[in-house]
Amino acid sequence: MSPSRPQFVQFGAGNIGRSLVGTIFSAAGYDIIFVDAAADIVNALRNRHGYRVVIKDSLRLRTPDAVDVANVDGLDARDAAGVAAAVERADLIGTAVGANVLPHVLAAMAPGLARRTRPVSILFCENLHGVIELARTTLARHLPADFDLAGRVGLVATSIGKMVPIMPAEVRARDPLEVWGEAYNTIIADGQAFVGTPPRVAGLDLKNNFQAYVERKLYVHNLGHAVCACHGFLHGCVYIAEAMALPAVCDDTRQSMEASARALIARYPGEFDASGQAAHVDDLLCRFGNHALGDTVFRVGRDLPRKLAPDDRFIGALKLVAATGGDTAPICRGIAAALHFAAADEHGKRFPPDDEVRERVCRDGPAAFLTTHAQLDPRRYAAELKLIESAYVKLAPTPAK
Repeated sequence: MSPSRPQFVQFGAGNIGRSLVGTIFSAAGYDIIFVDAAADIVNALRNRHGYRVVIKDSLRLRTPDAVDVANVDGLDARDAAGVAAAVERADLIGTAVGANVLPHVLAAMAPGLARRTRPVSILFCENLHGVIELARTTLARHLPADFDLAGRVGLVATSIGKMVPIMPAEVRARDPLEVWGEAYNTIIADGQAFVGTPPRVAGLDLKNNFQAYVERKLYVHNLGHAVCACHGFLHGCVYIAEAMALPAVCDDTRQSMEASARALIARYPGEFDASGQAAHVDDLLCRFGNHALGDTVFRVGRDLPRKLAPDDRFIGALKLVAATGGDTAPICRGIAAALHFAAADEHGKRFPPDDEVRERVCRDGPAAFLTTHAQLDPRRYAAELKLIESAYVKLAPTPAK
C-alpha cells in the first residue's frame, strides 16, 4: 500500500465487493483495504495483495477474459482497533455486506468516523430499500451526541446491476479470491449525497435524480429477471440463459420490461426517453441470455414473499404501469407464473417460504393472497386481479401421470 494513493476501505470482500467495487476503484488508482470476517479471504488478501476477476461473457466478444486487481489488502472485521484506524484514514468507504450484517458494520465504523478530522463519504452497495435511513439512525446511535453527521459523512445510496454467478466449490477451494462476473461494471450512485466533491471515477455513474434509477433497476431489471425465472420454471428450465433461449419466455420477459420502461418515461420524462429505455431493455435481455454466467432459475426466482411484496418488483411494477395507463397484462402473467414457482437448487431443495406462498394461494386463491400479502386493493385493481387469476389457471403445470 502506498501513502501517495488514496485509500478506499471496503466492508465486505464478497462477490460484489471484489468483482465490482475493488475492480473499479483499484483501476482508478485507489489502494483497497477489504474488511471481512472470512479468515481465508483476509489472509489471502494480506499475502497476495491482488486477485483475479474472470469475465464470464458468452454473448459478446469482449476483452480481456480476466482482470487482475492490484493494490489491495485485507483486514479482519473483528480487529476493532484496526478497523477504526482504517476508517479514520480512508478517503472513501464502501459496503457490500447485506441487510443483516450492515448494522454491525456501521457500529464498527463509528469510532473511526468520530476521530476523523475531514469529511468522508460512504457508498452503500447493498440494493437495500431504506439503506440511508438505516445508516443514519444506526450511526447516530453510536456516534457522540454532538457529532455533525450530515456535515461530516456523506451517505450515498447506489444501484447495483452487476450479475455475479455462484462460485463453484472447487474454484473457491483452489483460490478463495478468484471471483467471476459479467462484463458489466458500473455503480450507479446518488450524485447529490456525497459530502464535498464526488470522486470522478470511471464506472461510478453519478445521477442527480437517483430515485428514477432505483425504480428502473427494480421495475425493469429485477422485474424482467424474475419474470424470466418464473416462466422459465414452468417450461422446465434450470438456467436463466436456457429460459431466454425459448421465444415464449423471452417475449413475456421483454413485454413486461417494456411496459415498465414506458411507464418510467411517463413518470420521469426529463430523465428517460424511448430510445434510451429501448436500448436499456435490449442490453438487459442480452445479459440475461449469457450462458457463461450459469445463473439459475432457482437463484433468480426464489423468495416469493419478498418478490411479491407491495412495492417490490412484481407488484410495484404493476402499480406503476397501471397508474400511467399502460398495458399491465404481461406483468399480470408474470405474477401468475410466480404463484406457481417451485424451483429447487442443485441439491433438489426448494426455498421453504416459496412453498408457503403456493400453499396459501392453493388454499385462498390468487386474488385473496395478493389482496392480503401484496396489499392490492381489490376494487382499484379488480381488472388486474382478474387477469392474474385467469393466467394462473392457464399456466398451471400439467400433473405428472
